[in-house]
Amino acid sequence: MYEIKTQAFFAAAHHLLNYEGECENQHGHNWMVEAYVKGDTLDKSNILIDYKVLKRELNAVLDLLDHKDINELPEFNGESPSSEMIAWFIYGKLKEKIVQLDKISVWETQTSCATYYEEE
Repeated sequence: MYEIKTQAFFAAAHHLLNYEGECENQHGHNWMVEAYVKGDTLDKSNILIDYKVLKRELNAVLDLLDHKDINELPEFNGESPSSEMIAWFIYGKLKEKIVQLDKISVWETQTSCATYYEEE
């Protein structure tokens, strides 16, 4: 089995719903997103997927979030936009374009991340 990963970044604001603490107030992060692709078959160039393709598609999804108030996006209407939910959102959008997508990790700080993947 082969696995590759790429990273991309976006900046956005959010606040958590149904939460008691500082994060219930609007605040922002410089988010880092890691997209993992896995598979057991390489193409004729012996690559799983072209990094350029993966990065292009990931950045297209992140453009939906970049410099936005995530709470105001229709996809998060009434939902608390936690790192977990943001990872789920990115995964769903990217999986439409990258079928070998394995998981998405969303880092809101250098030490804290949430990961979403679907069990096989």
